[in-house]
Amino acid sequence: MKVLLLGGAGFIGLHLAARLLADGHEVTVIDDFSRGRRDPELARLADRIEIRSADLTDPASYAALEHRWDHVYMLAAVVGVRNVVSDPARVIRVNTLALMHLLDWIAPGGRLFFASTSEAYAGGVSAGVVPVPTPESVPLMIEDVGSPRYTYAISKMLGEAAVLHTAEAKGFAAVVGRFHNVYGPRMGADHVIPELSLRAMRGEDPFDLYGSDQSRAFCYVDDATDAMMALMDAPEAAGRIVHIGDDTEETNIGDLAKLVLRVAGVNPVIRELPAPAGSVARRCPDLTLLRRLTGYEPRVPLEEGVRRTYAWYRESWTG
Repeated sequence: MKVLLLGGAGFIGLHLAARLLADGHEVTVIDDFSRGRRDPELARLADRIEIRSADLTDPASYAALEHRWDHVYMLAAVVGVRNVVSDPARVIRVNTLALMHLLDWIAPGGRLFFASTSEAYAGGVSAGVVPVPTPESVPLMIEDVGSPRYTYAISKMLGEAAVLHTAEAKGFAAVVGRFHNVYGPRMGADHVIPELSLRAMRGEDPFDLYGSDQSRAFCYVDDATDAMMALMDAPEAAGRIVHIGDDTEETNIGDLAKLVLRVAGVNPVIRELPAPAGSVARRCPDLTLLRRLTGYEPRVPLEEGVRRTYAWYRESWTG
C-alpha cells in the first residue's frame, strides 16, 4: 500500500512511518521541517522512504502532488502549549490553511486520517458539562474564544467539521482521530513526561511540580500508531470521530512525577504548585467505539512507556 504522511517528520508521524515500513508499505513523508532538519531518527529511515519538503499552507505545494496514494494521514499542525501561547495567530493560520488546501486537493475514492485532539472538548470538562471518561458524543465547548490557549482546540474543531463534511461532499472516506496525551521518544521537551524526565536528569532539587492533583490517561506512541492504522483499515470507521488513547491507567500528575523520579533514580524534594491557568483538571477517553471498530487494546503499560521514553531522552536528546 502507498501511504502519504503530511507532517510525517513530527513526533507521531515518524513513529507511524517506521511502523508502516515495518509492515511493508511504501511511505512518502512531506514536512516543512520546522522542528529542525538535523534529525538522526529521520536519517535512519531516509533510504527507505521518500522525503519531500513543502510548506503545506501554500496551495502550490498541493498542486505539485500526484494522486497516487491509497491512504493519507494529515498530521501537520502547530502544537504545544508554548507555541499556542506565544503565537496563537500562527496556530490558527497554519492548522487551518494546511488542512483546507489538502481538502481542495484530495480526490474522490481516497482515505484520509485527520489528527484531532481531546482539547476539542476540554472546555466542557472544565465547565462540568462533559463526563470523564469521555465519549465522542459530548458537545464541544470553548470557554473563552479570546484566550490564546484555546486557539489549538478551535483549529481542530474547525478541522473536524471540514473533514467530515468535505468527505461526504467529495466522496472520499475520512476518519477523525482525537489523540489523548500520546507520549514517547522524540516528542520534544514541552510535554509533561519529557519535561519531567529532562528536569530529573538535571538533578533539580527542589523539584517544582505544577498541578499535581490533575489526572491524565497517557498513551504510549506505539499504541497510538496501532490505533491509527487499525482505524484506516476499518471500513466502519469512515465518517466517524474516534477517541485514541489508553484508558487503563489514569494517573495524577503527582504520581506520574514520582514514577519518573524513580525511573531516573533520584529523590528530590517535590514542591507542589498550582496548575497552569486553563489546563483541564482531568482527561481520560472512553474507548468503547475504538474497541468496537478495531478490537484495539493498549499494550504498553505506563511504567514501561515512561522507562522507554526516559531512556531515549537520556541517550539521544540534544535539544
